Amino acid sequence: MNTVPTGDSRPAPFVGSEFPEAEFREVCRILLAKRGFDLAMYKDRCVKRRIATRVRARGFSEARPYLALLERDEAELDALMAALTIHVSQFFRNPSTFDLLARQVLPELLRRVQAEGRRTLRLWSVGCASGEEPYSLALLLQELAPPEVKIDILGTDISAAVLESARAGLYEPQRLAEVPAALRERFFTPEGKGLRLTEAIRRLVRFERHNMLTAPAYPRADLIICRNVLIYFSREEQENILQRFAAALPAGGILVLGKAEMLLGQSRRLFAAEYAGERIYQRQ
Repeated sequence: MNTVPTGDSRPAPFVGSEFPEAEFREVCRILLAKRGFDLAMYKDRCVKRRIATRVRARGFSEARPYLALLERDEAELDALMAALTIHVSQFFRNPSTFDLLARQVLPELLRRVQAEGRRTLRLWSVGCASGEEPYSLALLLQELAPPEVKIDILGTDISAAVLESARAGLYEPQRLAEVPAALRERFFTPEGKGLRLTEAIRRLVRFERHNMLTAPAYPRADLIICRNVLIYFSREEQENILQRFAAALPAGGILVLGKAEMLLGQSRRLFAAEYAGERIYQRQ
């Protein structure tokens, strides 16, 4: 319960990260039971702040009534999941990384697919939020890929709500700040206050719900891009996820991490730095 004094009899406002520990453990239990989402692996302070935001958004001044709402309201569970897992994104975020992907990495992967007699290049965007990252890959590959190579881009996230937003492909203009004018003109259409991505690009990406901590299997891919997601997990969980990424990639496959992330533990033996500054690694 909130104990912030107000000087009168009105309920105190629910304050940022001052989320009671007992109620926080109850939120963890509910999310694990109903969504298979292990919140205990996340850093407490950031997570508690986001939960508190949902408490305030639903008009509560303390945590306990919100817990009762979570038990009975599936929509609020989805809203909380979206608040906990979404990260700020935009098309071609970190342009230097996408520049290397466009000039070096993706052309080499396309050559390898053809040399091996395969017809499909598989890419997996992990923690894709509202879809900007996998759609950025699709925009690059619609120019780079020869007609005989099929492009299969998978975007996954733990939140069903953000995946629905990704499928819609409607974005605020600021999310397109790094999109070249020619691509914006060709592949986006004004709609209300936003810009909708053309269906031709949306069709290149499929979205699925996926929990990296509990999924029994990871999809096979030639390139995995997982940026600014591992930072939310403990070191032990990061090591486990990185080893599972290695198992999902073929020899020569590519792993792209966020600028603040790195290989840990046994995964250092499984990957070699391809472009270290951009956190682009090749499976050994």
